[in-house]
Amino acid sequence: MSNSQMQSEAATATGNARKLDMKLEVVVIPVSDVDRAKQFYARLGWRLDVDIAKDDQFRAVHFTPPGSQCSVLFGTGVTTEEPGSVQGLHLIVSDVDAARAELVERGIDVSEVFHDVGGVFHHAGDVGRVNGPHPARGSYGSFASFSDPDGNGWVFQEVTTRLPGRVDARGTIFTSSIELADALRRAAAAHGEHEKLIGQTDKNWPDWYAEYIVREQAGTPLPA
Repeated sequence: MSNSQMQSEAATATGNARKLDMKLEVVVIPVSDVDRAKQFYARLGWRLDVDIAKDDQFRAVHFTPPGSQCSVLFGTGVTTEEPGSVQGLHLIVSDVDAARAELVERGIDVSEVFHDVGGVFHHAGDVGRVNGPHPARGSYGSFASFSDPDGNGWVFQEVTTRLPGRVDARGTIFTSSIELADALRRAAAAHGEHEKLIGQTDKNWPDWYAEYIVREQAGTPLPA
């Protein structure tokens, strides 16, 4: 399926959707040793929100990745799934190399950056992996993977430009100051080229920056 087909189907599905927010906020992951898992997710630098134990039969531990609106929950008596059975959990980052380097510095075993033989997204497990980032460094196309002590699998996916429709009511979607800063840097670099093109200083740069960022996130043609 081509990108244009995916975008068309996504637009159709969105058009038929009910106007009711359904926000994914918690993903439950199965672990065999709660304290070991807690130590691991703390090492990632994630925020510990909750650690509640009613008795020996129930304990809930809740962590949130930096900048994420969705959290993970694990513990005792919170799921019947087998430890390590959850795979392909995606963490969206603006720079996969930087994200990988941060976890390596924290002592986490992370794969080298890779892309999929098919281009965007990736096959299950190690199937179709090609060493190195996406050749064109296309958005959605570069990955790195790691697992928790039970084998639950996580994937960094680099996203710099969103597919059309992946924006909020304000026209932009940023979950952290880091993502916004990266967008501003890209806008600044592009604006420098714009000023070279028009041969003068653009005093209206705030509006130009805003237009660039909104178009970049919407996946529409960027201003020249």
